[in-house]
Amino acid sequence: MIDSEQNGERLRFIDQETIAKVLQAWPDCQWRVFVAWARFGGVGTPSETLGLRWGDIDWDQNRFTVTSPKTNKQGKPWRIVPLFPELREILAEAFDLAPDRAEFVITRYRNDNLRTQFNRILKRAGVTPWPKPFQNLRSSRETELANAFPLHVVSEWLGNTPSIAMKHYLTTTDDHFQRAIADSFSGATVGAVHS
Repeated sequence: MIDSEQNGERLRFIDQETIAKVLQAWPDCQWRVFVAWARFGGVGTPSETLGLRWGDIDWDQNRFTVTSPKTNKQGKPWRIVPLFPELREILAEAFDLAPDRAEFVITRYRNDNLRTQFNRILKRAGVTPWPKPFQNLRSSRETELANAFPLHVVSEWLGNTPSIAMKHYLTTTDDHFQRAIADSFSGATVGAVHS
């Protein structure tokens, strides 16, 4: 887990090792779906997560549709997001366990205090709870995606603008530093003196 001073005291990057521990500690598949939607799908939790239906998932095209109350105000009532492999695996398990004719992906925990339960499970996993638990899962995914895809594409998938992503979601990680000191950037002159 990496702290990001640059983007605010409460913004954290939750790395893959940490999330693997957390997923193993979840008491059931429904909880793993909560975490997976946020960390691997970049879905707002709980606001968007609780609205996701099995009919929103296009298994053949590897995509899912998110209906968003927040972006509806800006004339974007929904967005289409890739069904990333990490997310697909957990959703496939949940689909196999879902009751027949279940409409919503999340059928339990709909009225629970999710943050309190989340922090209990983090402690059980041996992970120190972090601030803004679900937003930091979502921002961690946005940071990973921004390393691999253009920011305008990532912003469209996650339902925010590039300026909002930079201000509230993107973090600087140890991996960024490691890549910077390992890579050689052509055209850069180190220690150049200008007169």
